[in-house]
Formats: sequence, structure tokens, C-alpha cells
Amino acid sequence: MSANLFLIPVTLGDSALSRSLPTYNKEVIASLRYFIVENERTARRFLKQTDPEAAIDSLTFFILNKHTSKEEVSGFLKPIEAGFSIGIISEAGCPAIADPGADVVAIAQQKNIPVVPLVGPSSVLLALMASGFNGQHFAFSGYLPIDNAQRIKALKNLEQRIYAENQTQLFIETPYRNGKMLEDILKTCRPATKLCIAADITLESEFIKTKSISDWKKNIPELSKRPCIFALYK
Repeated sequence: MSANLFLIPVTLGDSALSRSLPTYNKEVIASLRYFIVENERTARRFLKQTDPEAAIDSLTFFILNKHTSKEEVSGFLKPIEAGFSIGIISEAGCPAIADPGADVVAIAQQKNIPVVPLVGPSSVLLALMASGFNGQHFAFSGYLPIDNAQRIKALKNLEQRIYAENQTQLFIETPYRNGKMLEDILKTCRPATKLCIAADITLESEFIKTKSISDWKKNIPELSKRPCIFALYK
């Protein structure tokens, strides 16, 4: 059996693994000895939750973050050449979707290494599913600019695409800046434009609501420090 690069999703927050991850994922994880992770501490905690009896100290972790060079990333895949599969563990949700991992996958594809995505929660898709917006034509823009003027311009451009292309627009913000993002959305977008706010997806505190901009102005939710997806549509 050839060695694979497994893309391993994790929960979107502090919730039971059984709520969003299939049993098969545990079987795959138990078979691996090498992992590419963004944060070793949280990866170790996730693996311990997956298998309390796992010998975590016997595993090898490669750290992937914005400081990792392409040469280092390529070196992470060497165990596969020796016949050992590797798993990429996301910080939240699915690897390579609004999360590091795409560079590793790209190199694996170039080297003809089998890439196996495992089933797990994607906040982007779950938010889109629950929004009531166009699920056949949509775009995810990740993080919008931090600069206020550039962010307002970006929001106007996204709203224009809603009406010109009939395309749902999804984006995210760092949790502690959610309030400012919502403020900018409400003051920039048309009153009739619809906004879906999806916060704490899959958690007990899950909040997913779709309203017009004018209706959101009447009752603004508290979103500080809550993982959140914003979606705009007409």
C-alpha cells in the first residue's frame, strides 16, 4: 500500500469529536507517526482526545507556519518516500481551507504523492449551507484588508459582485475584530442587502442568522472573540 498525505480536519472549537468527525478519521490517525501541524501543543491535545492511549511522545511533528520556508515544507514529505504516511492537522476545520497546508499539498501533487482529504467540518461551507444564499455560485475571500479605507472599498466591491454576478460573498475576520467588521458592513452595504452571521459553528453557543442590513441595525449581536463567518447576498 502506497504512503499517503492525509488532510485531517479537527473540530471548530471545544466540542466533542463525535459531533463532527467520523470514526474512520480516528482509524487513520492511529496509523500515523508523522504529522505536519501549525501548533504542536494543540495538535498533541487533539490527538490525545482522539486516542487517550496514544503514545504522543513517540510521534514526530513538523511545524508549518508563515515562517516555514518552501525548502522546509518539501523536507516534511521525506517520510513518505520511505513508505510512511503523513497527516496534516488544521488548527480548526479543514487543512488548506482558510488555514495553512496548501503549500504542502501542492508539493505532494507535484511529486505524485496521493493526497487523501478526510471528512470534517468546514465553517465556510456550513455557513453557506445555513445562510439561505446562492450555493451554486459563491466566492470566499478570506480576510479583508485591515486598513479601514481598503476594507470599505473591498466591501463595496463584494456587494457589487452580489448584484452584478448573482454570487454569494463569504469572508472572515480575526475574532477580536468582529465588532469593527460588522460595524463597517452595516454602514457600507445597502439596507436591502442580506447579511448572514455564522458564529461558533457546531458549538453549543452556535449562532447563525440571516437578515437584511437594515434589520441587523436594529439588533446588533455581540461577536467579540467568537469565530465567525460573514456572508453577503441580495
